[in-house]
Amino acid sequence: MSDGGAIREKHDGALDDRGSVRLWLRLLTCATVIEKRLKRRFSDRYNITLPRFDVMAALDRNPQGMTMGQLSQALLVSNGNVTGVVQTLVRDRYVVMSPSPTDGRASIVRLSQAGRECFEGLADAHHHWIDTMLEGLTADQRAALYDLLGALKDSLATDNREEQI
Repeated sequence: MSDGGAIREKHDGALDDRGSVRLWLRLLTCATVIEKRLKRRFSDRYNITLPRFDVMAALDRNPQGMTMGQLSQALLVSNGNVTGVVQTLVRDRYVVMSPSPTDGRASIVRLSQAGRECFEGLADAHHHWIDTMLEGLTADQRAALYDLLGALKDSLATDNREEQI
């Protein structure tokens, strides 16, 4: 994203010498734009929400199925958020639930055959949209950005200090 691009940043990127804050706002702007575009495209073209896609993607990666708790952990959301999405996917026959063989209180959620077929098309579209949004970067730039974001992720993982305000 160039500074003169059509996408505005929060505070128009003008925060004096606060480089870390400016960097965070740029990351937030990019992530927000990508997420909004994905939400709109999934809704407009497939009548599906991004959270439903996320649940289906997690289940696609785990064909043996997942409990609601495992889904919540994988998606970094609360059990309550996952429950509503899964109920909608069950209603639409994209996922099936069955009792856990090891825990009578838990259910195992899996993609149905219709869900696998639907997700295949959704995943293809998702990959295409992401590729298109990132095509302004060279392969080397994408690799460098990936590495830098990995370093940021590691930094965030080690920052467990209490708030100091």
